[in-house]
Amino acid sequence: MEPRLVGPGPYRATRLWNEIIELFRAGMPLRKHRCRFKSYERCFKASEAVDCLHELLGSNQNFGPEVTRNQTVKLLKKFLKNHVIEDIKGRWGKEDFQDDGHLYRFPPSSPLKPYPKKPSCGKEVIKFPDWNELEAGTSQEHIPVKSVTMNSELWYKRHSIAIGEVPACKLVFRRELTQANIEEIWKSMTLSRLQKVLGLDCLDEVLDTKLVNSKHIVQNAYNVNKQGIVTLEDKSKELPHWILSAMKCLANWPSCSDLKQPAYSGFERDVFKTIVDYFGQMKEPLLTFHFFDVFVSVLGLLQKHSKAVEALQITCLLLPPENRKRLQLLVRMMARVSFNKDLPPLSESVRTRTLMVQAFSRCILCSKDEMDLDELLAAKLVSFLMDNYQEILSVPSALKSSIEEHVVHLQRVQIKYAGADTAATFPAPSFCHQVSTDEFEYQRATGSQEPLAALLEEIAMNKEISVKDKKKKLKQFQKSYPEVYRVRFPTPETEAVLFPEKTKQKSPILMWALKKPFQPFHRTRSFRM
Repeated sequence: MEPRLVGPGPYRATRLWNEIIELFRAGMPLRKHRCRFKSYERCFKASEAVDCLHELLGSNQNFGPEVTRNQTVKLLKKFLKNHVIEDIKGRWGKEDFQDDGHLYRFPPSSPLKPYPKKPSCGKEVIKFPDWNELEAGTSQEHIPVKSVTMNSELWYKRHSIAIGEVPACKLVFRRELTQANIEEIWKSMTLSRLQKVLGLDCLDEVLDTKLVNSKHIVQNAYNVNKQGIVTLEDKSKELPHWILSAMKCLANWPSCSDLKQPAYSGFERDVFKTIVDYFGQMKEPLLTFHFFDVFVSVLGLLQKHSKAVEALQITCLLLPPENRKRLQLLVRMMARVSFNKDLPPLSESVRTRTLMVQAFSRCILCSKDEMDLDELLAAKLVSFLMDNYQEILSVPSALKSSIEEHVVHLQRVQIKYAGADTAATFPAPSFCHQVSTDEFEYQRATGSQEPLAALLEEIAMNKEISVKDKKKKLKQFQKSYPEVYRVRFPTPETEAVLFPEKTKQKSPILMWALKKPFQPFHRTRSFRM
């Protein structure tokens, strides 16, 4: 049986558990062993099981080569507890598996976990105000509007109402967006983008969207310092100063400004233990219990680096601000410590990078209910975070720009023409107030002279349209804006320059008559003579 990549989707941890069981049963060599003067068929030593499963996990792209032998032993303990394996006397149910010479075997059928019933995929609908209606008592002031630069074709299409070819236009007013509206827009568009990146038909399969706090997304996107670290409004949720000092000490070793280093050997290990103990006593992991499934689902994209980074960027944006800040500081410290060659080894038997993953993976990601692959999945995610923390823990710029553009679009006023395919949307947010008809006519005549004059010049100089169409458009323009037209063409002669008269040729019949006089007339004349 060949291992396969388990992609994003619901119950990914369960699917991985079942696949590992099937691969282990198919790949574990079974042979005859003796124990206490008795032979046992089709069994294996505990150490042989560790060797086989460790190699299997290391070569599996769902886990990778960073899986340690100790993690493999822990997984085999769970196999024994869940009756995936049993000892040669048929005993199981306890996690007393050791990396030694005890004999184990497979039961007739190793139990695979059933998949829970697929939840109903109901998409959350974000409700917005009805933009086409004004609230009672709402004036038409503070309507963002700005003049639009148009070419001749757009002018002809839009201003055809002035000539009476289509019905009058409709002005669509927009209410001012409240902070709550903007937060809901951020939530809706962020979750929509996450669903698209994960390639899921419904995000509810891996995430309860009702538990996503829209305020957290906006705070994480905008309340950041120059280094991109979240700034908290509630200072009581900040990390204690002594923990921050300890983290800076290890991250910047041997230069440490906040903490005076004692001279005794092993000081750095005591600092590291202090940090591990602090994060280890948290009641909930930094990525929270609610988001466990969606983070596990993202792990299925690690073979597609750019998509995995974007998915983690967006998912980390959903975290409570205090969790996001602690995650940023912790992962940054872990990455710096792992690559700090000046820092003495923090363990005699484990490499520093592996030690960082083992020490902090559970405080970053774990399930509320004990999951069989928690530790392996968390280690995989934490390793990827350490390698790409600067990009993953930054605000996704493309998503932010698209949301901001959408918010600006909703705050615009639109003019919709009946019978037109498109609506002219005024782009810039300048403010105006309602004026009388006479004042509007005066502003139209005086304030729009320059763009209208440019438009008239474009029509006059356009050589791509026929003379007939040009005359028609000029006549329409003259009827709508006689003052502007009079400035450009003060006399009929200036207008006639655009249409030079062609030299008239005489009729061929007339020319023939001049060359050949009427013969009967000449004969009568000659007879008289």
